[in-house]
Amino acid sequence: MKNISYIALCVSCACAQANTSHDMETIVVEGRNINLLGQAISASEGVVGQQEIALRPLLRTGEILEMVPGMVVTQHSGTGKANQYFLRGFNLDHGTDFGTHIDGMPINMRTHGHGQGYTDLNFIIPETISTMTYKKGAYYADVGDFSGAGAAFMHTTDKVENQGEITLGEDNYQRVLLMGTVKAAGGENLIALEHNTYDGPWAISEDLKRSNLLLKHSRKLGSGELALSFMGYDNKWNSADQIPARAVSQGLISDLGVIDDTVGGESSRYSVNVSWQSDDWDINAYVIDYQLNLWSNFTYFLDDPSRGDQFEQVDDRSIYGGQIKYKLYSDLNSLAMSNHFGLQYRFDDIDEVGLYHTQARKRLGVTRSDAVKESSIGLFWHNEIQWNDKLRTVLGARYDYYDFDVTDKAGINRNGIDLSQNSGSTHDDIVSLKASVIYSLNDDWETYISGGQGFHSNDARGTVITADPADGSTVNKVNPLVRSLGYEAGLRGFISDSLNTSISLWYLKLDSELLFVGDAGNTEASRGSQRRGVELTAYYQISNQWSFDLEYAFTDAEFSEHSSEGNEIPGAIRHVAQAGFNANFDNGWFGSLRTRYFGSRPLVEDGSVESDSSLILNLRAGYRYQDWTFKLDILNLTDSNDHDIDYFYESRLANEPNGQGVEDIHYHVLEPRTVRISAAYRF
Repeated sequence: MKNISYIALCVSCACAQANTSHDMETIVVEGRNINLLGQAISASEGVVGQQEIALRPLLRTGEILEMVPGMVVTQHSGTGKANQYFLRGFNLDHGTDFGTHIDGMPINMRTHGHGQGYTDLNFIIPETISTMTYKKGAYYADVGDFSGAGAAFMHTTDKVENQGEITLGEDNYQRVLLMGTVKAAGGENLIALEHNTYDGPWAISEDLKRSNLLLKHSRKLGSGELALSFMGYDNKWNSADQIPARAVSQGLISDLGVIDDTVGGESSRYSVNVSWQSDDWDINAYVIDYQLNLWSNFTYFLDDPSRGDQFEQVDDRSIYGGQIKYKLYSDLNSLAMSNHFGLQYRFDDIDEVGLYHTQARKRLGVTRSDAVKESSIGLFWHNEIQWNDKLRTVLGARYDYYDFDVTDKAGINRNGIDLSQNSGSTHDDIVSLKASVIYSLNDDWETYISGGQGFHSNDARGTVITADPADGSTVNKVNPLVRSLGYEAGLRGFISDSLNTSISLWYLKLDSELLFVGDAGNTEASRGSQRRGVELTAYYQISNQWSFDLEYAFTDAEFSEHSSEGNEIPGAIRHVAQAGFNANFDNGWFGSLRTRYFGSRPLVEDGSVESDSSLILNLRAGYRYQDWTFKLDILNLTDSNDHDIDYFYESRLANEPNGQGVEDIHYHVLEPRTVRISAAYRF
């Protein structure tokens, strides 16, 4: 969006800080208007700038990931919980097989209480994100765990204009944002504070209370830039979980109703991050303290007719890690060549990852409780050679080593099973190779052929477990690290500074699928799978004031190992489309009208049950006057009652016979049309 007043940033700096694996020349970051010809190594990567984030009407913070083409972000529970993500035929649950990072820190939580790769973005203040770089596919040497579908790297800005903003909306939505920059201690000192409360439209009050804080000091140090940051996040909420369709059809509840009105959660995340970056070096180290208590009830009275099936998932951990990257430029027989080397380390010291049977958030007994120490080290190398004006090649390799140590804390659990035998340790390693060939057709078009191996780690508990906590039966251990293999052919065009377009044809094979289990509230390893698809993007600057964007993705996904129960992958979306008109006028008016569509998808392996499709429109209109900015957001403009999420599994309502569960669609409806108004003042 060329003529919108974007924050001026150096792409080479921004992309390095966002952990890209290749260099980009010094040009101005203008979101989708960046010309990646000559820098990208596939047609499936891109950069989003703050101006585009600012134009988007967002219902929830996690929806910033919908700026990744083909990504769908939904919710099946309360606002405080991590979102549900879909990309390239993956029901990513809350993050599996898609890596997410901010300022060099990982966001995915491995061996998590709710699900492997859990990705909660609620600690992010969207206005502080300067750039987000996305890289789909497993072709990038600097991306390790959860890399099958791709990765996104967010980078917070070093300074912002001093401003305050208040947003008010229906259902007692209130948000206050204060942020600014102070020059002191030889550098820039950014302060951003956000507080959000929300009751929601549901039959119960969500009673959301969310607070975020970002403190960041940045300054020049030697030949590079030093940044020291602190992030703090605290949240409490009640949940309106997915509901069974039969409860609505029988008139027991409405689409906005609940079965268990005592579920919800509380979570916190605190981090300290220090980084130093120069033209050749990129170094950072971090410490993260994280906690989650999540109460859910997806089967109601199936397992315990008298007290109900509510359960609490616990995660309490500290994470220590960092990375060192070095770039070396040289000539190979007069050919321009660069080599990038990297070392990445992460240690999760998990005091408890647990599962408890509860009633109204009161613990009745422990199902499983473990302490886990999980460490990993990754080494990578990335080589790029410019053979001539038309041809570039990229080769990459990485080595990852993981160590798992699990200690049972429950002893004899509520089912009378001795879980001490589930303690143990193991380790695993994996080598991943990557390659891309890039050929420039002319100044406007570039082609790509890419291939690469990726992987995801499995829950540490599954790598040592021998006894099922439910009945004591023998359980097969899962492989600690699971291989993925992908290929892609793509074409990218950047024409007359007006049209930025790309198309990619891709294939991905995964040795073991991670599936979300609706009645257990976690992910489990399943059969191998394969996916193929096509993605198309087009961003068109119609005039100085108007722009249009269109994104479409088609995916065919299936299990690669045949089974009598069927080969469809539950939750794999076939069709995803997004489109939007954006406007920014010289007289101060601006706005965006956006639509998102995702098609039907199988809910069971034989495809006999499918979800309906879903369509939503969101509108933002705003006006800038001197130091004031006013915004009006109308979310779910048409008041659609389509579903945000659908599952199919067995549950039992209180009025149904004991021991007779009913298989049914369980869904979470889109939030009804809601209006929010904002006023911001720069000072």
